[in-house]
Amino acid sequence: MQLIFLRRRASGLPQATAKNAKSDKNNYFVQAYRELVLAVLMLGIISGCASNFATSNDPDSNGRKYTPFTLKNCDLTITYKQPPKRAVTMMQSATEVMLALGLEKRMVGTAYLDNPILPEYQQAYSQIPVLAPKYPSREVFLAVEPDFVFSNEESAFAKEVIGSQSELLKLGISSYLLPIECDRPELRPERVTMENLYQQIREIGQIFAVEQRAEKLIGELRSQLAATQQKLGKVTTKKRIFWYDSEDPPLTVSNWGMPNHIIELAGGENIFKDIQEKKAWVTVNWEDVIARQPDVIVLIDANWSSAEEKRKLLKSHPVYSQLKAVQQDKFIVIGFSYTMPGIRNVAGVRKLAEALYPENFQ
Repeated sequence: MQLIFLRRRASGLPQATAKNAKSDKNNYFVQAYRELVLAVLMLGIISGCASNFATSNDPDSNGRKYTPFTLKNCDLTITYKQPPKRAVTMMQSATEVMLALGLEKRMVGTAYLDNPILPEYQQAYSQIPVLAPKYPSREVFLAVEPDFVFSNEESAFAKEVIGSQSELLKLGISSYLLPIECDRPELRPERVTMENLYQQIREIGQIFAVEQRAEKLIGELRSQLAATQQKLGKVTTKKRIFWYDSEDPPLTVSNWGMPNHIIELAGGENIFKDIQEKKAWVTVNWEDVIARQPDVIVLIDANWSSAEEKRKLLKSHPVYSQLKAVQQDKFIVIGFSYTMPGIRNVAGVRKLAEALYPENFQ
């Protein structure tokens, strides 16, 4: 599409020909002008369409040649031949990974916020078109002429949304889905840990030819997590946590996903850690919650399910209000975007650890 655009622009350029030349001097300038126009067009085509080099706004690429590589993403094998230039992100955690890597100039659209964007990325985010409050339609998505889509939720690739990854690839649109979101459980990792987050950052860095930025970001996250672990120290008596995501009956977390890993790193214990399923969120019943008597209830806050709504439900219900944690106001509020694999996970560990064991962080 960019090549067509350049051709259209070229057809609109003023034409200097020998027909209106009045002297050899004029002919000389005409020829020079033509050569300049041709050089500009060729430069635009090379840099905008057919280049195998990272773009000039990537200081860590150092002008080196982009090496095409093949990545197996879930059950789809994708060969990335050049860094994407018209990316769209689905879900906030994917968007913030891109922004943390300084890739906002490569983005032509984003969608689906769960919480307000992090303040340090607000300015960059404000320059990117928001295609829809949640998922955009296929028509809206295709209208921005994307060459890449990045999602941390498999649902983005549903038939009724933008279509499958394989369908998009036939249209020349490559993609990346967080591996823990593969539709077939056997394609998902055995456990979800911070290493899955680091893998995601590293692979996005490779796709966009910003590997040095990716490694720097991973190093910073590792350092922040180590600092939290050092402050927390060894927890001898772990506080038992009911992670209340949404819905009634409640949606909580199994022992597999990132939320469970955050609980473990923060020195807590998931009261439903015995649920052995390769999916992060599971539906349970209130009778089991009451029987397990959590020490603390984590209330997930999102645009689509606020922490305050869940607090009111627990406080007002004649049965749920009998939970000791409810009676003692043992609530911790955490934004949903801290629980999806992304750059907020490490900060999520810190938030939870400080709330559980404030004496260790004084």
